[in-house]
Amino acid sequence: MAQPTPNRHAVLVVEDDETIGRHLETGLRSNGYAPHWVRTGSSALTEVGQRPYAAVLLDLGLPDIDGIGVARTLRTRHADLLILILTARSADIDVVAGLDAGADDYLLKPFSLTVLLARLRAHLRRAAPAAEADGPHQFQLGDLTIDIAARRCEVRDSGELVLRAKEFDLLATLARHQGEAVSRETLMSEVWDENWFGPTKTLDVTMAGLRRRLHERASAQQSSHMPVITTLRGHGYRLEG
Repeated sequence: MAQPTPNRHAVLVVEDDETIGRHLETGLRSNGYAPHWVRTGSSALTEVGQRPYAAVLLDLGLPDIDGIGVARTLRTRHADLLILILTARSADIDVVAGLDAGADDYLLKPFSLTVLLARLRAHLRRAAPAAEADGPHQFQLGDLTIDIAARRCEVRDSGELVLRAKEFDLLATLARHQGEAVSRETLMSEVWDENWFGPTKTLDVTMAGLRRRLHERASAQQSSHMPVITTLRGHGYRLEG
């Protein structure tokens, strides 16, 4: 059965702090969103299973289930759901763990509502269906076929290579520039948003996940020829088929 299409204004706030939760709920509603606020990880999992949300604002420090575990479960069940983690944990290891669990981005507390709204708009704009762009919609890189229109990757004699939404977008962008040096700034602009501001750690974590999936498939099927992403120190990356 097909999943219902999410309301692009429906946002689930998962936050146990009364002041922050109320502030987010009020701020989102006054800016045209339809927020729903829950205070536990278990409530979040139940709620997302019952209603199609466009985005989840997820606190990591929840009283019942750690937010990283909630993010991982949500990503497993809902591949295209936008997950933005909110955390007071400033250590890189915590932020990277959240992103690696499937979150699309993060904000460190305390943050302003203006910054949150800008980041949310950027992600939802990227997630919205876009008109077909000029240029090819399918790329062949060794044994890997990237179908832009269908958002699928197929490996010859091995079937589909399942990627997270941002991993696919990143691979598709690199494929459009196959063999060329692509700067970090270009990738942030084309994969996330042209007016992006803030940390680019999301790019690093997404790139690491994409590389891991390509490597795992190549290792599992040693006869396949998979593309390689080369790091260009001080600049960006290059995709080589």
